[in-house]
Amino acid sequence: PHTYLTDILNARVYDVARETALDHARLLSDRFDNHILLKREDQQPVFCYKIRGAYNKMASLPDAQLRRGVVAASAGNHAIGVAMSAHRLGCSAIVVMPQTAPAVKVEAVKRWGADVRLVGDNYDGASEYASDLSIREQRLLIPPFDDPAIIAGQGTVGMEILKQSPHPDAIFLPVGGGGLIAGVAVYVKQVQPGVRIVGVEPEESDAMYQSVKAGRRRTLKQVGIFADGVAVRQVGKETFRLCRDLVDEYIRVSTDEICAAVKDIFEDTRTLVEPSGALGIAGIKRWLQEQEERGNPVRNKSLVAVCSGANVNFDRLRHISERAEIGECREAILAVTIPERPGSFRRFCGFIGNRQVSEFNYRYATDECAHIFVGVQISEREEIGKLVAKLESGGFPTLDLTDNEVAKVHARHMVGGRAPGLEHERIFSFEIPERIGALREFLDQLGSNFNITLFHYRNHGADFGRVLCGITVPPESRTVFNDFLRNLGYVYREETGNPVYRLFLS
Repeated sequence: PHTYLTDILNARVYDVARETALDHARLLSDRFDNHILLKREDQQPVFCYKIRGAYNKMASLPDAQLRRGVVAASAGNHAIGVAMSAHRLGCSAIVVMPQTAPAVKVEAVKRWGADVRLVGDNYDGASEYASDLSIREQRLLIPPFDDPAIIAGQGTVGMEILKQSPHPDAIFLPVGGGGLIAGVAVYVKQVQPGVRIVGVEPEESDAMYQSVKAGRRRTLKQVGIFADGVAVRQVGKETFRLCRDLVDEYIRVSTDEICAAVKDIFEDTRTLVEPSGALGIAGIKRWLQEQEERGNPVRNKSLVAVCSGANVNFDRLRHISERAEIGECREAILAVTIPERPGSFRRFCGFIGNRQVSEFNYRYATDECAHIFVGVQISEREEIGKLVAKLESGGFPTLDLTDNEVAKVHARHMVGGRAPGLEHERIFSFEIPERIGALREFLDQLGSNFNITLFHYRNHGADFGRVLCGITVPPESRTVFNDFLRNLGYVYREETGNPVYRLFLS
């Protein structure tokens, strides 16, 4: 730790990086009765903090090594940092990125003059290729997080925070491989040991939480990269060692909570951060809620969230905006059954009252009743139960779909699609990798064996695409079909029993 403190103080990050602002988030502060501050790493020249560690590492290399060049593997922001550092230091860089890397990050790397290679469906595939290339061409591999010089470079974020706000109560940081939080923690805990260090991870990408909990580094079997900046299957050896000893707590947040935090930051700053850049705010909100539920409400504290980056594909904003209202508990999604007779809709709207209806989908079902899919604006989650009870008491059977993934991802775009008289239909959701040709491959395998009765797919700019599929499976074909599913090679889940299917699709 003593060496790290010296290394952070002497880090050569300011040749290329700038000391970023620590902005007061007025709207968030007023809303949560605390002093919330945003460390604006999205304001770096490459729109993320990764330039700090990458340049600090590369600036320490001997001239002979720089002449041979470097190689790096990254899903995005580290790649940009390496590319800019190589440009500044006059060395060549090969950057290996997965084919699923956001286009905005790939283009940024190219603009800095690096040789970009798109390899594999995820970071692991890119990393393996980069390691082999490093050996073949005798280029030094610049790791994204597990290196003392990288950690020290990222630690300058903590040095700046304490300089700008000498006595914060807690700092909330996004956690991927652990370079940023390790660097910040090792500095802050020596200078201001009373400051609470809180790591924030997506629920689908929580390698550090799982590792600390187990007491050893664990490798995740699968990792979601909606927040691609923190999507790693295994954290670093050195980062794990530091985080295990220095980080006070970990918070895990949902995709909806991340989307809501992106919107929160936009409303306070008019800046759009990437999903991983919003983890700090998502973590603060979840932490404050948990403290409240434990009977220990937090008020008038100074809470810092590190906004780690703003390299987000514009088309991903569609998905973020759709989910933000649910993540903020400002929208309820309901399935309501109403009688098919004149005046029913008017009566239903009377029960909704003055709430704003954000979505309303309906299709005739039978002579007796109709099922409607409705989105309703709310101010807090507790309102949902009250609204459901009110509708039920008025004779409208109601189902809360606010947390139903099939409803949020698929059914809201499909309500009304039916196939009368269809027999032996089963419904499945599949996850297929978002790479060129993946959808065609999936359809080729599926269509050549079984009759497809329903199909819905939408690209949300994530690492995998989600498909909802109806398939006819007569009793005599069940054994063959089950063998087919086992050998298909995609993550799948049967949704035939999902109430969304029964109400809107069957």
